[in-house]
Amino acid sequence: MPRPPDLPEAETSPQPIPTARRKRGRLKVFLGMSPGVGKTYEMLRAARRRKAEGGDVVVGVVETHGRKETESLLRGLEVMARHPLEHRDRTLLEFNIDGAIARRPDLLLVDEYAHSNAPGSRHPKRWQDVEEILDAGIDVWTTLNVQHLESLSDVVLRITGVRQREAVPDSALSRADDIEVVDITPEDLRTRLEEGKVYVPETARLASENFFKIENLTALRELALRRAAQTVDDQLVATLRERGVQGPWAAGERILVLVGGDGMAGMLVRTGRRLSDMMMDAPWTVATVDRPSSASGDVGRAQRLADAFKLAEQLGGRTLLLSGDDVVRTVSDHAQRNNVTQIVLGRSVAKGWRAKFSEVFGRSLAAELLRAAQGVAIHVVTDTAAPEAPVRPAPTPGERMRDLRGYGIGAGFIVLATGAALLLDRSFERVDLGVVYMAAVLAAGVLYGLRPALAAATVAFLTYNFLFLEPRYTFAIGSPTDILTLIVFWAIATVTGALAGRVREQARRAQRRASAVSALLVASQSLSAAEDRTTAARVLAEQTAAAAGARAVVLLPEGEDIAVAAMAPLKPGATEPPPTLGAAEMAAARWAWEKGEAAGHGTGTLPQTRWTFRPLNGVRRRSGVAGVEAAALASGSDEERLALAVMDQGAVALERAELAGEELETQTLRRTDRFRGALLNSVSHDLRTPLSTVLGSATTLIDYGDALKPEIRADLLASIREEAERLNRYVGDLLDMTRLEGGGLNVKADWTDVRDVLNAAAERVGRRLGERKLTRDFPAELSLVMLDQALLEQAVVNILENAIAYSPDGSTVELAAYEDRQSVVISIEDEGRGIPTEALEQVFDKFRRMEEPSDRSQGAGLGLAIAKGFVEAMNGRIAAASPIHDDRGTRILISLPKAIATHRELL
Repeated sequence: MPRPPDLPEAETSPQPIPTARRKRGRLKVFLGMSPGVGKTYEMLRAARRRKAEGGDVVVGVVETHGRKETESLLRGLEVMARHPLEHRDRTLLEFNIDGAIARRPDLLLVDEYAHSNAPGSRHPKRWQDVEEILDAGIDVWTTLNVQHLESLSDVVLRITGVRQREAVPDSALSRADDIEVVDITPEDLRTRLEEGKVYVPETARLASENFFKIENLTALRELALRRAAQTVDDQLVATLRERGVQGPWAAGERILVLVGGDGMAGMLVRTGRRLSDMMMDAPWTVATVDRPSSASGDVGRAQRLADAFKLAEQLGGRTLLLSGDDVVRTVSDHAQRNNVTQIVLGRSVAKGWRAKFSEVFGRSLAAELLRAAQGVAIHVVTDTAAPEAPVRPAPTPGERMRDLRGYGIGAGFIVLATGAALLLDRSFERVDLGVVYMAAVLAAGVLYGLRPALAAATVAFLTYNFLFLEPRYTFAIGSPTDILTLIVFWAIATVTGALAGRVREQARRAQRRASAVSALLVASQSLSAAEDRTTAARVLAEQTAAAAGARAVVLLPEGEDIAVAAMAPLKPGATEPPPTLGAAEMAAARWAWEKGEAAGHGTGTLPQTRWTFRPLNGVRRRSGVAGVEAAALASGSDEERLALAVMDQGAVALERAELAGEELETQTLRRTDRFRGALLNSVSHDLRTPLSTVLGSATTLIDYGDALKPEIRADLLASIREEAERLNRYVGDLLDMTRLEGGGLNVKADWTDVRDVLNAAAERVGRRLGERKLTRDFPAELSLVMLDQALLEQAVVNILENAIAYSPDGSTVELAAYEDRQSVVISIEDEGRGIPTEALEQVFDKFRRMEEPSDRSQGAGLGLAIAKGFVEAMNGRIAAASPIHDDRGTRILISLPKAIATHRELL
């Protein structure tokens, strides 16, 4: 369809059809100076061209506003059904995010980027819906009027006199991959307005007389073109950096915006963003200076600062809290250390004598910074509105009682001073009694502050004037010096009261900081002591709840979802946290987990919930989500900052616990792999060798049984039995080691005489001694020990068989037992060649042999490892010593603990 003649043809080029799904979709914004320039029309025309080229194009939401030319372009395009929402007995239709993600087209059209969604939607703003669509890998085209940019709201207000209620953060537009300006002249736009192509006639007439003035449209057009040019500059810089082109970069500019928690904070933040745009997206930081010595009586200051910092983050800036009593020096030092080249600050209309004095004598912050900061440009933003008066907090009952007590005690000081003055006046001549009253005023000011000190000064002067100044016993002022006395009294009260108030405020701040440091220390110690994720989550919930003074919850990943792992404090009578939260809270928590950004109360995602959820981002990964019942937590308060600090520590603790668990699992898998490899190696040789012997002997007996001599037949049968026993030992060792590795060992302890177990073990290995000799050395009496007889017997048998295997013929193996106060000790010695000193620590390792790998005659190398596992399962200890005499021999000691220590006289 041909384009209407009243809209100029825009220069566009066909977009390539995407051939593969990208990780994040591309965003294209059709930018205009105001409604009616043809943004939606141009977007639909380009979409039809894309569809004609074979692209999968879907209309998510388009507002035609009854314009027939725009409606005609929707024909032939797939239009999604909108999502109904019930609000105040009305059904509102909004963009269907889930439907769009499920449909997954190549290109999705979403009109009106700055639109505010209906209450109850997933996101308050449509630009947040678009972000979710882009994260799903879908390309999006959208439309935007320049007056809806957050950083331009003040400028647009001054140009048009209209405050824009719908705003888009500049950072959202900066992430756009393409921006196409849809531009017509202000005259052509007014012509379209008069022809009824923008609004209905009555609305068009009112708009033409107000918003759509030539001068307004011209200024908005310039803003739109400047913003588009800035985007082109950003893309150029990015391209040059990717290609490594050297040259002067405007990134050398660094901007510092100073805010003071007054009504100008938001305006200064937006000014800093605009200045950053003009300087090719120079990095900018919003900072405030916290003066430890100043009193913080304005209850709205913290909230205004929190709002300003949140706005700065939305606009793409950084936030910073500086601390120092000297504001000028603090700012200058920070500017020098961080290469700041531009400083933005505000100045309200001078009100009061103090402000006018500072302005006349050049004592303003701007003047001081001009003198102190060298090589830095100072931008002073003025505001014609009067500065907001600080809102003082209402005194608490405790503070009222303290003030009344201060007035009473101040009056008591005056009574004491009067008594002392009367006594001195009667006792001495020419005594300066005013000093006595000054001391009373000074005491009242130091102890109770300004107002009780002023009251005490007034009462002191009246009493002093009535009793001691001529004419006495009247309140008449007889000399001009009396007025000076009153002024001195008030000056002392003012100075001491102000100093006392400052000292008390400093003490309160120091106490709050000390409490915060103590809380962080306790949290750090508790989190560091957590050995697993469950414990770390419980400690994190408890410490966060204590820091915030509100309920806290920690959610950890379970499979593809997250689940409640800990909550504090629990409801009365509950011993475990609830398995889940409400539907809205879980949706916000899942959003924080999946997107890595805050969600819930006070954020741009699901703000209707009472909880604020933040991702727990560790050093390398995201460990979980922490939530605070933020409806009871003031934004920007010390409690909120402390809770965030605890969450940061908790994220690291959870990550450390996860890494420790993964390391343990990795070590277990590594040991299992080594065991599996050694097991396969053992099976391939240690089992095959005796099987071959058994098979050969049995085959010989079957084939030549009658022809064999009796002694040969007996020898073959003995070989079969010997190799079968060897096989039985191997299989038994493998089964025992499998029980140990798998944690399936069941210890059945009973009171046992170790001598009986040792005799039974000696009988089991008797046939394997050959020409060796086994001696036994047991005491006549031996204390009973609580142990498992079968496990101990098998452990001793394994050690004896190892001693026999490594001892030469004709040698002696000694089996002994004795006891000390704490334990019963078993000693097994042989006269073999011994164990090298460097190999003693590995002698109890699995598949460890003292022979060369080719020598398999001594077994599979599991006997001592199994003995160690069995002994330790009975709370015993085992150790090896070698050599023991003449550089030969090995001694294995088993120590079994007694239930009750034996007195030394009974040994």
